Amino acid sequence: MNRTATRMADGRELIYFDEVSTPGRGRPDRRELPPVESLSQLRYDPLVDEWVSVAAHRQSRTFLPPADECPLCPSTGDRLTEIPDPDYDVVVFENRFPAYSRHGASASIPDLPPPYAARPAPGRCEVVCYTSDHDGSFADLSPRRARTVLDVLADRTVEIGALDGVEEVFCFENRGVEVGVTLHHPHGQIYGYPFIAPRTRAMLAASARHADATGRSLFAEVLEAELDAKERIVATNDHWTAFVPAAARWPIEVILAPNRQLPDLPSLSDVERDAFVVLYLDVMRRLNGLHDTPAPYISAWRQAPVRQDRDLAYLHLQLFSPRRAVGKLKYLAGSESAMGAFLNDVLPEETARALRSA
Repeated sequence: MNRTATRMADGRELIYFDEVSTPGRGRPDRRELPPVESLSQLRYDPLVDEWVSVAAHRQSRTFLPPADECPLCPSTGDRLTEIPDPDYDVVVFENRFPAYSRHGASASIPDLPPPYAARPAPGRCEVVCYTSDHDGSFADLSPRRARTVLDVLADRTVEIGALDGVEEVFCFENRGVEVGVTLHHPHGQIYGYPFIAPRTRAMLAASARHADATGRSLFAEVLEAELDAKERIVATNDHWTAFVPAAARWPIEVILAPNRQLPDLPSLSDVERDAFVVLYLDVMRRLNGLHDTPAPYISAWRQAPVRQDRDLAYLHLQLFSPRRAVGKLKYLAGSESAMGAFLNDVLPEETARALRSA
């Protein structure tokens, strides 16, 4: 994989990841852009011991432009986009409307009375474009390209995790307007959080309690139980298992886990990366085959925090969709939004059977 780093007109970093050497890669950004400015701040909610990001500048971000105005397509002639070159394999760049940023911060941090608190929101937000094909999707990628994307996520996990103030690196993809996508071009994102996210904290706390009581990895026990039960297994190979969790929150939810405990994406061997690509593309195509149109989904990598509890974490990917039937979505209504108590309308065993048959 060939890596070429450059800068955009406003100073943001852009990195091309090419599968073969591409002479002349890294053309200058000919746009006239104002300097990067971030209005992000963090506010502490003492009632639940969580930090909330407030990023007012994101109100003006690009929203569902037509294909001929897509900012993630390559630049052509006088139509200048976020990617200056006329073609690319995979490209990563700093988000123009970041929730967390290390430069250009100009937010006025309020002096909140205790027990509240407010502080700047350092970190990093990146966009990962999987292909220059505007009409593609991850499920349409070749195994080689999907492997390149995985290698890119591992590369970025290392670099973002090394930044001062970053506590957790979160790689994810939103697909479909039903889950809030604002750009249709196939892409994912990476957040370098300046804190450990609430779900990660909850999972690590549960793992710590289980390890203290049994001396075993909690996630490894869950995986073992699913393999023994078999009825919620979707697909497997020598290195990965895909299963619907017995307590799935979403109508469609699949966990893809390596068969050995690892903390993060950079820890995967070449063989494990190749095996993941085969299984993931298979699961993605099963997901899209459930209904008459491709399913909206969120694909979320769960990695260990950068600096703590790495021995408790177990790398895995959570793939889920709010679609509960053709033309019907699962909304996070009263119980989920107000209380965090999920109600699932679909039996996990039925979801697993449907995916195996798709």
